[in-house]
Amino acid sequence: MPVPYARPEVAAADIEVLPPLPYSGCRPSRRKPAAAGLAVLALLASLTLAGCGKQTESVEYVRPVRLMQLNPAAGKTAFEFSGEVRPRVESRLGFRVGGKIAARLVDVGATVRKGQPLARLDPTDLALAETGARALYDAARTDRDLAQSDLKRYNELAAKGFISAAEQRRRQATYDSAASKLEQAQANLRNQSNQTAYAVLTADADGVVTAIDTEVGQVVTPGQPVIRVAQTAEKEVAIGLPEDQVDMLRGVSEVTIRTWSEPDRVLPGHVREISAAADPVTRTYPTRVSVPNPPADLRLGMTAVVTFTRNGESAAIRVPLTALLQDRGNNQVWVYHAEPGGNGGGGTVKPVPVTLGQADGNLIEVRQGLSPGQTIVTAGVHLLRAGQKVKPMQSVAPAQPASNPGAPLAALDSRQG
Repeated sequence: MPVPYARPEVAAADIEVLPPLPYSGCRPSRRKPAAAGLAVLALLASLTLAGCGKQTESVEYVRPVRLMQLNPAAGKTAFEFSGEVRPRVESRLGFRVGGKIAARLVDVGATVRKGQPLARLDPTDLALAETGARALYDAARTDRDLAQSDLKRYNELAAKGFISAAEQRRRQATYDSAASKLEQAQANLRNQSNQTAYAVLTADADGVVTAIDTEVGQVVTPGQPVIRVAQTAEKEVAIGLPEDQVDMLRGVSEVTIRTWSEPDRVLPGHVREISAAADPVTRTYPTRVSVPNPPADLRLGMTAVVTFTRNGESAAIRVPLTALLQDRGNNQVWVYHAEPGGNGGGGTVKPVPVTLGQADGNLIEVRQGLSPGQTIVTAGVHLLRAGQKVKPMQSVAPAQPASNPGAPLAALDSRQG
């Protein structure tokens, strides 16, 4: 007969109760071990907890970047501004007397000569006024002639002693009064004759009709603008200078002009006038650049480009377009700061907001935010963050002045290979 299995009796004193293990991140198994294997499970748990408590150290990634050191431009720097060809003198001609316009003799764009009639007023009233003035003049002349004959006769009688000296002086006063009235009537007649002549509006110089402000049948007052005539003898280009460049370009003498219709033809220019106050709309300073001896085909209203060429070192700084980063609508550039004592091995970057100017090919002018001597990042700007550690692809060379005239930067290109 099989011998029945007898479960061994285990005394409570023989069971070793272990203290609870501290929780360190690893969840122990929820299965309840048998009493006999508690020691083995405790050993395995201690080994497992030792493995779970080991943490992996994170290594900060140092990103390689391409750097460029900023330098001001050396040699010649060109500044271009678009403008419009305008006449130096544009007259708003008007009648010197009032009246109703009876005829207009020119149209817009017509070339006129000095003294050429442009418009006429209704001369009826002016002619009547001139006729009345002429009648007064004739009456005054008759009175003067009569007083003159009387004075001559009384002078002869006074010489023979037939009249007194008082009577002779009375006749002399009568003649003087008649002569003065004649001069007054003559001046009035001359003035009225001029008024009648003013009924015809004439050009005061050679030019081109640029605008007509009134039409036939309109009643105008003296001095009211009727026709605009631009003189073609002198022409100039009207431009606007930004407020941060007015003082810098005020003394520039090398100025050239190119038209949009003929960009290959370069005309000399001369800055004639820079306004002392900014335009309230554009916030630029109106500037007039005269064109000495303008060619005949330089027509009014043409689009022109005025170029100021400045010699010597310029404060303008230009950076590649790849160095710009837009953050919430603001332009910024990453500035590189080398670590002290790093021997060119690395550094950090910091975003700097900038104010941009005109673009020139792949370069763009930075008006505010950067200064010569700083080092900027020119590639991978969208992968950086503030304070991130970076390393140049190769050592950054010291700043060198630009040798190419007009080149504002000495680019430190760190292309690999």
